[in-house]
Amino acid sequence: MQNTEITQELVNRLKNALESADAVVIGAGAGLSTAAGLTYAGDRFRRFFSDFIQKYHFRDMYTAGFYPFPTKEEFWAYWSRYILINRYETPPKPVYRHLLKLVEDKDYFVITTNVDHCFQKAGIDKARLFYTQGDYGLWQCSVPCHRRTYDNEETVLKMVEEQKDMRIPSALVPRCPKCGAPMAMNLRADETFVEDLGWNEAASRYVDFVQARLDKKLLLLELGVGNNTPAIIKYPFWKLTAQNPNVTYVCVNLGEAECPKAIEDRAIVVNADLADLIDALQ
Repeated sequence: MQNTEITQELVNRLKNALESADAVVIGAGAGLSTAAGLTYAGDRFRRFFSDFIQKYHFRDMYTAGFYPFPTKEEFWAYWSRYILINRYETPPKPVYRHLLKLVEDKDYFVITTNVDHCFQKAGIDKARLFYTQGDYGLWQCSVPCHRRTYDNEETVLKMVEEQKDMRIPSALVPRCPKCGAPMAMNLRADETFVEDLGWNEAASRYVDFVQARLDKKLLLLELGVGNNTPAIIKYPFWKLTAQNPNVTYVCVNLGEAECPKAIEDRAIVVNADLADLIDALQ
């Protein structure tokens, strides 16, 4: 049964599920960051990219990131602003901090397709986090000639500060320290994505966490996960719930909340605003 209103009965049911769980796995998608105010279109996009919009008639931040800019200087002028506001600045709304309050006293782990570092900025220990799709704060060789990633904060801040006329100084264009090829974002877009040592260690910690708790009361809390990449979080959560009677599945996603009939008796499905629901659970 799908809940479309945040009633006191629903809040109580969710609180009981959290309190009675021995362990919690949070599966977070783009909807959680949207609820935190990290919107990629509208006023926020126009505020930071009015010059690019005027020149190229871009409609949103995300699709503009795929535009074939004529020079690396212009490419990194766009992307440095993109990284700054989505990775290094604090989200407009405290959704992630409020979420942490709900689980900070629990045995928990986070798996996320988000690449904006919001969990770490909210105070979640990196050892409890598996960031499956990369990180706006990391670069990699575009080839790639080796499987290592590099922090980009210092250079990104310089790019934003020193860019003029939608271009960064040529000296700031990042290149691979091994082969000299252009650097690229460490984001899973194709087969060149680098799964570095940190990625592989996080993947192992996640698998170990889940496997070690299947005989306990495990709550799978899926937040803002749509159908763009369901095989990473949604489908595995459904499978875990179906195969393990100790597992309870919660899905919260405005407009895309669902679960299979086979697990309805151990599922709470909420078609509502994430920020409002997390606030109601405080």
